[in-house]
Amino acid sequence: MEDKTNTANKMPKPLLIYDGNCDFCFYWASYWQKLTGDSVTYKPYQEVASQFPTISVEAFQHAVQYVAPDGKISSAAEASFLTLSNAPRKSFLLTLYRKLPGFAAISEKTYAFIASHRNFFYSISLLLWGRNYEPPRYDLITWLFLRILGLIFFAAFVSFGVQALGLIGSQGIAPVSDLITAAQNQLGAIRYWLLPMVFWLNSSDIAIQATCWIGAALSLLLVFNIRPRICLFLLYVLYLSLVTAGQVFMTFQWDTYLLETGILAIILVGSHTLGIWLLRWLLFRFIFIAGFVKIFSGDSTWQNLSALSYYFQTEPLPTPLAWYAHHLPQSILTMATAIALFIEIVIPFLIFFPRKLRFIAAYAIMFMQTLILLTGNYNFFNFLTIALCLTLFDDAAIKHILPRRLCNVLQKLSSHVSSNKIISLLTGVFATFLVFISVVELKIKLTGNAPAPFVWIYSIAAPFDLVNVYGPFAVITTERMEIVIEGSNDGINWSEYNFKYKPGDVNRALSWNIPHQPRLDWQMWFAALGSSEDNPWFSHLLQRILENSPTVIALLDGNPFPDKPPLYIRAQFYEYRFTDSNEKEVSGAWWNRRLVKLYFLESHL
Repeated sequence: MEDKTNTANKMPKPLLIYDGNCDFCFYWASYWQKLTGDSVTYKPYQEVASQFPTISVEAFQHAVQYVAPDGKISSAAEASFLTLSNAPRKSFLLTLYRKLPGFAAISEKTYAFIASHRNFFYSISLLLWGRNYEPPRYDLITWLFLRILGLIFFAAFVSFGVQALGLIGSQGIAPVSDLITAAQNQLGAIRYWLLPMVFWLNSSDIAIQATCWIGAALSLLLVFNIRPRICLFLLYVLYLSLVTAGQVFMTFQWDTYLLETGILAIILVGSHTLGIWLLRWLLFRFIFIAGFVKIFSGDSTWQNLSALSYYFQTEPLPTPLAWYAHHLPQSILTMATAIALFIEIVIPFLIFFPRKLRFIAAYAIMFMQTLILLTGNYNFFNFLTIALCLTLFDDAAIKHILPRRLCNVLQKLSSHVSSNKIISLLTGVFATFLVFISVVELKIKLTGNAPAPFVWIYSIAAPFDLVNVYGPFAVITTERMEIVIEGSNDGINWSEYNFKYKPGDVNRALSWNIPHQPRLDWQMWFAALGSSEDNPWFSHLLQRILENSPTVIALLDGNPFPDKPPLYIRAQFYEYRFTDSNEKEVSGAWWNRRLVKLYFLESHL
């Protein structure tokens, strides 16, 4: 726009003049004033027009006017960018206006269009940002998120800690010491990079237990806001060690989901805004890819909207409510499947829209996660996703939800850990790297390929789970197969080994075990999707049962051979299905089961 100079009015700081009779102008002038603070003066032209005779009333009514301290006057889009250049981290807009070809022309045309439809855009502003919009702050959000993340880490470490020796201990199913020996023989020095874990220093049972319980202790320190950045880094190192050492028992998407969240939380501690946006990006990737893979996996149950007709019966560890959900009318299950796909494919894009639309995304995702939580035992997974939805809000929104006194207390407790310039620079570089490899990962997931150099960089970082591939439940199983382990001393009379949580006894009620994840029970569900040859760990499990290994037997629900292990053991393959309401009322059974075949031939091991 044409610049003028008001030589008669020199001022100590810039002045933005707007139309005081325009609600839209007042709305955004008020917001900009909160952004720029005392560095810019804001006045309606009705108060100061007489001081600027070179500017006509029509010009004041047409566009905002920016008067620089030297008296130079700018208007419209340029005036807007000059004003915002006085706000922290907003000066890049003025640079784009002045340096990027075409940006200024587009900006001015856009400004003119909005100015000619102010009433409409005022309504849109109220709808998208709210009536008393102010620059977003994330102190309360950060404080709450980190406390919840600490509790989630605590649950994860404790859950694995009570199972660790039976899974990866010296007498467990897949000892970490065997992994270390194999890596030393096959990988050489690169093993430290490909298998990052603290157990290279010590892989004893004591070291495994210490890793779990130190992690739990650090989680509580994070909950109490004690050295959060150090705690988060150590939590990442220790949990990454368990994910690496856990082998087949720690290959679940929520384990890497937690690791990636933990890394981004370190950035959040030092830079609230940057950390919030990175966590939003993680939430988008997780939810959107979950929907994308369902559509493009070729699974017919998602394509014909019948997935939930099978899901509640065939999911790994259903809750009591899953039985009732399975028996809902087919029309409701079909509609619920369509809603689930809509939430996962469409709703995530609202994460990048103005705050009110972000709120819609948060509520929709939290609603879906709550339903999943009520009908399935998915340990900390749903809680972690709900916690990430917190990042879609800001402090002003939280203050409208929580009691004022509680907000005041939390405001005092929340604090921002300041970083020096070097740490801020390194954080920015690291954040850029994370975004880059996450985009590469997303492209690989969506298109199946990416430029070779990008793939190489991504593969170099892969062992550390900084960025991960997601997409749970791309395919829904339509039949529930269960492996039932039995022991015998004569090869004729067989006694069943029951598990603590997975279906076995058809009369045993479904249970809740959130936020605990019984990893052997989960792995048995996956083993039932294939053969024993596909799951070499399974024969190790049977061997440990024949040895009456105390740590492995502790993972089961009792021992039918407490005094002496059986001479023979076998695994039967059963098909399970929920009873209907009449069957349940008569027999009290939750399941019906039908023997299909032997899963593992009876052996005298």
